[in-house]
Amino acid sequence: MLKEMRNTFTKIFGTAYEPEKFFAPGRVNLIGEHTDHEGGFVFPCAINLGIYALAAKRDDKILRLYSMNFDEGIFTPFEINIDEIKNKIDIRTWVNYPLGVVNILKNHGYKLNYGADILYNGNLPGGAGLSSSAAIEVLTGKIFSELFNLNIDGVSMAKFSQEAENNFVGMNCGIMDQFAVSMGRKDHAVLLNCSTLEYSYAPLNLENYKIVITNSNVPHSLAGSEYNLRRQQCEEALADINKIKKISCLCGLNQNELDEYSYCVKNPVNLRRAHHAVSENARAIRASQALKSGDLKTFGRLMNASHVSLRDDYQVTVPELDTLASLAWEFPGVIGSRMTGGGFGGCTVSIVESEKVNDFIEKIGAGYEKLTNRKASFYCIETSDGAKKIL
Repeated sequence: MLKEMRNTFTKIFGTAYEPEKFFAPGRVNLIGEHTDHEGGFVFPCAINLGIYALAAKRDDKILRLYSMNFDEGIFTPFEINIDEIKNKIDIRTWVNYPLGVVNILKNHGYKLNYGADILYNGNLPGGAGLSSSAAIEVLTGKIFSELFNLNIDGVSMAKFSQEAENNFVGMNCGIMDQFAVSMGRKDHAVLLNCSTLEYSYAPLNLENYKIVITNSNVPHSLAGSEYNLRRQQCEEALADINKIKKISCLCGLNQNELDEYSYCVKNPVNLRRAHHAVSENARAIRASQALKSGDLKTFGRLMNASHVSLRDDYQVTVPELDTLASLAWEFPGVIGSRMTGGGFGGCTVSIVESEKVNDFIEKIGAGYEKLTNRKASFYCIETSDGAKKIL
């Protein structure tokens, strides 16, 4: 891939600059979905699918961006003066993610006295819920940090990337995706407290099992979906509870406390959203403990319960995701399966016995196509380190 990218870099940008190589992974959240924006725990890992970049520092303030995934056939890069980056751009929608990061770095006082030529190319399926947006954000931040010696640490990089998506792109996401992409560690998952940003790594000792991601090929667009509505509903539930009990976030409650104060939540739909957040937070903590102790069966049961809660209480699954999960639950050799990502399309993540992975792909693929008239895509993934410069 990098050789092809080098040829394209020369074609698009010329030969004046020798580019440096970078990579940012995607992420899969093993459990703890839609808890990050409610101050709860998540348990993701970075994966070996992601986005690569070639980047070269310029001697002026022009920033030129080109994506081999989105700009094929255009042959001219998107171009802008760094000083003119202020608002979301309507053309070439993908460029808003890197532009947002550059804008946030400027807002935080980093002196960006020069521009850059950046070529992006990824093997991370877009719209699959594997954090392609977070990957390009963190990747861009990493590029600028390295090219201009900004010395931005990984946690700050995650914060800046989230801020870019919230305030520039306009997607009201939590910090989980950017944190996993920035702070991932190979052969580990990270248990992150999204309220305090305290985190710890847990070894992913899956023994004779593999992580299989199944793409429903129903693309999701969180910014255009009901994602922001779900956040609003949780905020309304929190506001109702705060009239009686002051808490900073829904995941500051345990299940007994939510039950005690549930009468305060006037809208029953909002209460269901809150129930998901609180119960999912507890599942994430228990699941990480189960993995650390090698109790894969308990981990799998919690994954299954997570999907049911996302389907019934948070209502972010779609029939295709429910079909994939149901088929996986019935397959011998699967210890757990659930939707992963924001929902409204995207992927499931399953823990599958290693020797049965090929059979799983064949059987689930056939069953899914029969029931939905869609073809699924499968990725047997490995874990990865976070965003880095490739030496």
